[in-house]
Amino acid sequence: MAFGFFSRWLLFQCAVTCVLLDSVNTLQQSSILPQVPIVVECKTRSLFISLDIPPSGSEPRFEAVDARGAYPVTESYGAQCGYTYSVQPLLGRVVLRASYFSCHTDNQNDEVFTFMFGVFIMDQSGTESFFNVSQTCSVPPFSPREVTCEENYMEVSVRTDLPCPTAGSIKDDFSAAYAVAQSSAVEAWQVILQQEGQQSAVMSTEDAATLGYFIMATPGRLVFRTTFGQPYSSVKMVNNVAVEVIQATVFFRQNWMVVMVDLVAACSLDEGSFDGYRLHWRTPAVMTPLVVGPSELRSEYIGMGVDGEVVDEQAATDRGYSVTVSEETVDSSIPYAAEGGIRKSFVMDNVYNELYMVQLTYQQTFVDQRGVVTKHNVVRQMATPPIPRPPFSVNQTTLEERVFQVYLGNIPFDVELVSVELNGQEISVLTAAQMGYSITRVSEENNTFAYIIRVPFEDQFVVKQYVSEGFFEYSLEIKWTLNIMPQMEAYYHFSSVSAFIIDALPPVFDSMCADNGISFMKDHQQYDYLWDIGIGSYTLTPQLASERGYILTNDSTTLILDVPLFTIGYIYEDITLQQFYGTFELLTKNAKTLAIEQSSSKRCLFQTTELLVCSTDGVMTVVSDITKAVPSADPARTTLLDQSCRPQETDETRVLFSFGLNTCGTRFQIDQQYVTYENEIIFHELYSTDTRPVITRDAAYRVTVRCIYPVRGIESLFVDRRFAAETPGIGQMKDPVKVPPQMLKPMQPQKQTIMKPSFQLGVARKPADYARVGQWTSPLDEYAQWSLGGPNGGF
Repeated sequence: MAFGFFSRWLLFQCAVTCVLLDSVNTLQQSSILPQVPIVVECKTRSLFISLDIPPSGSEPRFEAVDARGAYPVTESYGAQCGYTYSVQPLLGRVVLRASYFSCHTDNQNDEVFTFMFGVFIMDQSGTESFFNVSQTCSVPPFSPREVTCEENYMEVSVRTDLPCPTAGSIKDDFSAAYAVAQSSAVEAWQVILQQEGQQSAVMSTEDAATLGYFIMATPGRLVFRTTFGQPYSSVKMVNNVAVEVIQATVFFRQNWMVVMVDLVAACSLDEGSFDGYRLHWRTPAVMTPLVVGPSELRSEYIGMGVDGEVVDEQAATDRGYSVTVSEETVDSSIPYAAEGGIRKSFVMDNVYNELYMVQLTYQQTFVDQRGVVTKHNVVRQMATPPIPRPPFSVNQTTLEERVFQVYLGNIPFDVELVSVELNGQEISVLTAAQMGYSITRVSEENNTFAYIIRVPFEDQFVVKQYVSEGFFEYSLEIKWTLNIMPQMEAYYHFSSVSAFIIDALPPVFDSMCADNGISFMKDHQQYDYLWDIGIGSYTLTPQLASERGYILTNDSTTLILDVPLFTIGYIYEDITLQQFYGTFELLTKNAKTLAIEQSSSKRCLFQTTELLVCSTDGVMTVVSDITKAVPSADPARTTLLDQSCRPQETDETRVLFSFGLNTCGTRFQIDQQYVTYENEIIFHELYSTDTRPVITRDAAYRVTVRCIYPVRGIESLFVDRRFAAETPGIGQMKDPVKVPPQMLKPMQPQKQTIMKPSFQLGVARKPADYARVGQWTSPLDEYAQWSLGGPNGGF
């Protein structure tokens, strides 16, 4: 810029910029509306213009417009004239900030400022449209000294009482004033640039402008502006904070006097930091380089905000803003994602990233010893580094369910799952739901989500591979497609899960009820050797079948097990004289672990003839046909040893007794291995007399019934009037015999001896050692001819 132009501009600002003249821009405004909205705001210390980057992706251009023409706002020209132009590609917008003391701004008494800009926007066809943007801002009075630290320049303005040349009216005498400025500027304005440790340089405003130092006068202020890193600026460490300082003195002749104005700007070079939670920016507690002469500065006010505006204390507290003042520094911090900043998410190298940007506005007021106020204003763009938020997957598969369950976590709130690819087959989330797949979104901590997908092993897309005999590997590769909303930017995550299982289901038995038992049948499968068939705790073998009376048929294709009624293993329920239920259960166990994998149980209804059942809870149930021994006997006249115990049911030939083993006169005997409980069904002959029939005790018949339990399997022998056995007892029934009358005389039972089942006898006890209420003999000797039934009974 030529010296003549710059000097003329100084006097032109002083003389005529109080009136805005019509622009001479020859461009014609576009008749259509802009493709993107243009936002214009008056801030405390600057004008703010922002607009989104148009769909063409071409960055909008700005031109500053005044009465003499239009001036493109380039990076270098913007820094010279007080314009800050920044492109924020991640946010998709551009921002222009213009100082109230920028070059082409109409200034009315440093109170009302009018801006005019031309904005050029290119559409997708390459056609550029032009739009006028104008704004008038009224601002409160400035302090005696204002220091502004922008992103691309430092600016200081001081209040002065500089006289403007008087040459008649502005319009009529404009040429004369212009000529005066042209002839007198070299003589009137000089600049001294001072640098610590260096000799001061005195130069003209032309030379200063060449070096990047710009000086201008307004109706009441002198403004000095320069970019960072210029010659004659210096960097000092003030309280461990790097500060760039520039100091200039402008002097000029006013009549017979020389007026000198000191202009000092100092800006913290702290670029900000992020600790993972908050953004921090530091500056010295007192900006000592701003001190001129012997005076001192003290801090009276500190405020902070965003986007050119300082917020009040309550708003700062609500947003989480913090100002920490120490003796040496001031730390201003803003929490991540706080109100006033902008959070942006994007994909980089197939990883979700997010960052937070904020335009910090900092203001500090200093007062010197004379009471002169200096306002120190800072605008600092701060941003976190890209913060990756990679998802992670967890295999939550449970083999017993035979379903893959995969958890995908750390999904940010602005991300949606749009599709999954199962072993190369891509399916949208909507289609997956229609196909029956379960995909669930669940909330997690820190404002994140997770997705859970379930895919059965037998699904068409799951790969099944043979590993070894009976073992297979099921595998599933999942590609998750995630979109950042609303820009629909996609990224992907891959999960791989597999499961090794025995691919053989436990055998299933078909069962059928027969008149005399239950029949089980199954077809042989390839992996039958992986399972054992059990009855209770015993494994079904040909030997066990033979010992218990089962009929086992096992050929090359089929296994058939016929279980006759009253063999070991039955459970009997709901016994009446007419019918009862019998249940038999086969257990399928893992051959290695012996864990029960499956149960095959059959419950059948049988007709009652005769039976004896010894339950695990100490109840003996017996159905007996007494007419086999005495055809004329009346079943209703039978009793047990305790003659108050009469049958629950009777018909023409049979009786049904059901009684506890500690009731109805039941006797018991213990030897080394067994506990035997015995009672008798007694019936008497009926004699007739002249008057009425009577029952006598001259002769009677008895049927002896017994329940035999292993000693080791009984928890209690009526110590607490309870009975509990691990397995049902073995029932024995002896054919009826006639009892001599003397054998039926009432006997007083001896004092009962109580023994716990865990007691092991060293030798067989003598008969006198047993508690008894009548004469009996060894259960295994005298009744060796009796047929033994299953654990629940038999005869």
